[in-house]
Amino acid sequence: MHDSRRTRIVLGVLVVAALALITIDYRGSGGAPLGGLRALGGSVFGSVQSAASVVTRPVAALTDGLSGSGSQSKIDALQRQVVDLRAQLNQQQLSKYDERQLSQLLQLAGRGRYRIVTASVIAAGAAYDDSVTIDAGRVDGIKPDETVLNGQGLVGTVTTVSATTCTVLLATDASVTVGVRLAGTGQIGVVSGTGKSMTGSGLLRLQVFDVNAILHPGQELVTFGSAGGRPYVPGVPVGVITKLEGTSSSLTKEALVRPFADDTALGVVGVVVVPPRTDPRFSVLPPRPSPSPTVSATASPGASHPPSPGATVTPTPSATGSRP
Repeated sequence: MHDSRRTRIVLGVLVVAALALITIDYRGSGGAPLGGLRALGGSVFGSVQSAASVVTRPVAALTDGLSGSGSQSKIDALQRQVVDLRAQLNQQQLSKYDERQLSQLLQLAGRGRYRIVTASVIAAGAAYDDSVTIDAGRVDGIKPDETVLNGQGLVGTVTTVSATTCTVLLATDASVTVGVRLAGTGQIGVVSGTGKSMTGSGLLRLQVFDVNAILHPGQELVTFGSAGGRPYVPGVPVGVITKLEGTSSSLTKEALVRPFADDTALGVVGVVVVPPRTDPRFSVLPPRPSPSPTVSATASPGASHPPSPGATVTPTPSATGSRP
């Protein structure tokens, strides 16, 4: 298109006409000449806009919901609820485990007539020794050189005591030596800890003084006891012989012993604050199962709960199987 006078005149006329139409349409009512055309355009483009709004509204709402602070707070609340439920489940499982250990401890203490102070293991010792810390101490009546046991047998002895805690040196420590008596024969010897460095850590080494003593795997041992019951009270189950060592010419008979108490799973323990009046000898060992029971009964004891740290317990003796 060439710029000429005729072109400029045509362009000016079109601009004037457009302005005139806009003015007439603005001032006119719905019945104005251009009202129908305007209504037609509104209905066409309005329908398109409404359809687009119907399609995009859910997507926009979802986007706003995901990015909004309200939904984020709900997510945070659900996450906290999951964490709380997991903690409750773990606590319930731990409580059941503690209840089982407490029940076994009371049964053992009852058979031996040991007066005990119950406590829980709260920390492990340093890497160079086998020891644990329990949550009972001087205010609970605990003193150094007292025997510590759990539901399976001997755990160790108290070494240092503070107001509310104390340290227990485990029987598996390499510096520990315990006098023992063999079930069945009554032979006397000592067991020594092997420490953490030995292959097969956690075993004890037995030495029997009588060269003519007959040892065999499966024999059980209990503590011989110390003067005044300190550091060891008599009759506490120690372990079972698993392997014989030494030769026939040795002056002492030796064997490896697996302890009854598992040092890696200590929970509830008892500190013997009053020793038994008489040596229980082998009565504290678990009863031997009957060969062929004819009558069985299912007991339904009430649920027990672990006592608070430092609780003093005087267990009731329970029946046990006879031993030679």
